This record gives sequence, C-alpha cells and structure tokens, in this order.
Amino acid sequence: MPLKLTIPNILTTIRVALIPIFIIICYLPVILPEGSIDQAQVNLAAALTFAIAGATDWLDGMIARKWDQTTELGAFLDPVADKLLVACALVLLVRWDRTYAFLAIIIISREICVTSLRELMARKNRSDVVAVAKIGKWKTAAQMTAIIMLLLGSFPYFGWDLHDLGNVFLFIAVILTIISFVYYVKEIYLDLSKKS
Repeated sequence: MPLKLTIPNILTTIRVALIPIFIIICYLPVILPEGSIDQAQVNLAAALTFAIAGATDWLDGMIARKWDQTTELGAFLDPVADKLLVACALVLLVRWDRTYAFLAIIIISREICVTSLRELMARKNRSDVVAVAKIGKWKTAAQMTAIIMLLLGSFPYFGWDLHDLGNVFLFIAVILTIISFVYYVKEIYLDLSKKS
C-alpha cells in the first residue's frame, strides 16, 4: 500500500529534516574557525530553527484534524519527530551548562515510557486511552517555551538573560511531565482492570 502524501506528513518530514540542521547550527562554534561566528548568532539561529520545528508540530496536528488527513505514517512519525527534537535540544543544553541534567533525564525518560505505553495500548486497539490530554499539552507548551529561552540564553541584542527564566519554565515542565505520566499510567491501569 503506497504511503499517502499529505500536508501534515510533509510538515512532519520537514521537522525531522530540521533536527540535523539544528544540531549543526549548535555546533557551528566548534566546526568553524575560532572567532568566525558569534555565540549570540548561534543562539538565535538555534532558537529560531527549534521554534520553526515546534510550529510544524502544532500546524500538522491542526491540519490533520481539521481536514481529516490522519495517516498511520503520521501517527507513527509525528511523536517520534517531537521526541527526537526535544531530546536533542535538552542534551545540547545540558552540554552547554544552560540547564540541569536531572531535568533533562526526567523529561526524556518520561517520553520513552509514554511511547512504550502507547505502543502497548495500540497493540490492544486501545490507543484512545493514552490520547493526548490537556495536561500533556500544557507540559509541551512549558517545555517548548523553556527550550527556546534556554537556547537564546544570554541574548545581548535586547539585554536579555533568559537562563533563569528558561529553567523556571523547564522546572514547571518537569512537574507537568510527572503529573501527566501518572495520569496516563492511571488511565491505562483503570482500562486494563476493566478487561481483567
């Protein structure tokens, strides 16, 4: 069966393609000769690339629902693209000492666990049990805001230093991450209990 080429799938593919570009941008100060690029320029380019990738996530979901363009490929690739993008950004931010490793570990671990739980429920034809809840959307919003702020870091053009505020948002995202994980586990437990 041929893969259906839809606008949401194209946007998701663009998001996947932006991940290596994002990583290369982040490593430009290492790749290029010393002093040939300003760190503030790298910060801005990385933050913009991440923001564009994040916007495609919101846009492809909206279009898929509005125009009924959901596909199996999109259902698989969309969350994978999101998790790869966030994981790469968090690892780089820890590498740059802009955030704390334990925050990144909690977020990445939760994403792996929730993905595994979704796979489990999909095999039981109960994917609706782990459909994205409001708390998951709040977590994503806080997480994306935090990462963009932390990527910008000390942004001299307007005298901004977003490290502290970015970490506050990331801490909020971690709290929502834990709450949403508990929520999904509870929903799965209740659903499986009915079947036993």
